Amino acid sequence: MDLGLTGRVALVAAASSGLGLAVARALAAEGADVSISARDPERLARAHEEVDRAGPGRVLSTVVDVTDEAAAAGWVRRTAEELGALHVVVTNSPGVPHGKADAFAVDDYRQAFGGATLPHVALTLAALPYLRQAGWGRVLMITSEAVRQPLPGTAMSAVARLGVLGFAKGLVHSLGASGVTVNVLAPGVHQTPAFEGFVAAHSQRSGVDRETALKEIAAEVPLGRIGQPADFGALAAFLASRHAGFVTGTVLLVDGGNTRGIG
Repeated sequence: MDLGLTGRVALVAAASSGLGLAVARALAAEGADVSISARDPERLARAHEEVDRAGPGRVLSTVVDVTDEAAAAGWVRRTAEELGALHVVVTNSPGVPHGKADAFAVDDYRQAFGGATLPHVALTLAALPYLRQAGWGRVLMITSEAVRQPLPGTAMSAVARLGVLGFAKGLVHSLGASGVTVNVLAPGVHQTPAFEGFVAAHSQRSGVDRETALKEIAAEVPLGRIGQPADFGALAAFLASRHAGFVTGTVLLVDGGNTRGIG
């Protein structure tokens, strides 16, 4: 299936590893020019090479802390200027501490909101003029399954990231018939570097080795396995495609069926 992304310009935040890198690779494989960012220069350089090998398009990489509003806006502007346009924006943000809802102070929640929600807002607002100018666009915001199924250890994530959903829903009305869609991706457990920390904690808590810990975690997922970043990247590429033009304002769970609530 031709996704119609050849020649489109995509911007992917936090793309030096994990899900962000998987999305960047998938978009590049479909022929898009891809601009990626991350905070670590060395990891970003390695990611640049991976994305460049994935497809025929151009790759632009920029060291950016997406919690810095001015730096984020500057990256968006540089992308549009150097690659000639902007069509697909994939926002992402740093993770937040795990713990129960009453384990944190008010200031902890304030910092979590600033780190996990505002980068999505800043990047999207900076990108909207370019998307409107192009008359076609896709905004994808990466959050967490916690926005639909808060667990005891993900209370802060649920609180901080729920603001992303409200922002996305509001944009649907603001953008109207502009040709720009907005969707939220809510991933569950995937085989990423960040996930390895979760595995280590589970292993220590349960007193089992890594392989046993992986099996125990996978057993809790209805599909019986841990998600692969490529699974996530493929879905993001489809939502960024011309075929997803009537999909907007949705929250898509990418969690192997782990969230089973109705609604």
